[in-house]
Amino acid sequence: MPGRADAVVAVAIPAYQAAATIADVVSRTHRAVTAATVYVVDDGSEDGTAQRARGTGATVLVHPGNRGKGAALATGIEAALAGGAHAIVTLDADGQHPPEDIPRLAAPVLRGEADLVLGARARAGAMPWGRRCTNWLSATLASRIGGVAVHDAQTGFRALSRRVAEAIRPAERGYDFETAFLLAALTGGFAVGSVPVPTLYDGRPSHFRHWADSWRQARVFSRYGWHIMLGAR
Repeated sequence: MPGRADAVVAVAIPAYQAAATIADVVSRTHRAVTAATVYVVDDGSEDGTAQRARGTGATVLVHPGNRGKGAALATGIEAALAGGAHAIVTLDADGQHPPEDIPRLAAPVLRGEADLVLGARARAGAMPWGRRCTNWLSATLASRIGGVAVHDAQTGFRALSRRVAEAIRPAERGYDFETAFLLAALTGGFAVGSVPVPTLYDGRPSHFRHWADSWRQARVFSRYGWHIMLGAR
């Protein structure tokens, strides 16, 4: 990223029971965007996540109880907006999103070419088979809803412009927050793009509850039933 562009970037990392990985993720983030403010939102962890994050120089925001990934993202995005960020990058705390790719992800937003950039993972290799299927389906539906190619509708590795972050405030508080944000951006006239990123899975347990969270995401898609039936207009 040319010049001091990272000075106007903030990074929001929702974290729950992530003590084993958060220090490495934050340290790599600081190296990737040296002037960026890194917000870690500890969503009610009981394993010392907040302390580990503070030790790396992150700005740590704490939920006293577990409220859900979407609630943590909302808190981090709000803090980044209050801090004056021009672009906000979100990534997970478990190490599945490489912080080294933050400059590539944020670049289209900083150039004014996109309001929302998705870090698109390949549906191959390390991605579990079940995730490949749900990823393909959600990407296909999102592409039809928005009328643009959405390569990975489920990714949590994203870059947001200040404009879209101020305009879209989903009420969802779980993993469906990200689905609601994407579909609102697609139908709200915001420019949505993608940047390829590696597909990383290391076998760590996921907090994603397959049936419950998939059902919540399906409910979000159901609100756009006419868009799915008729396509983008």
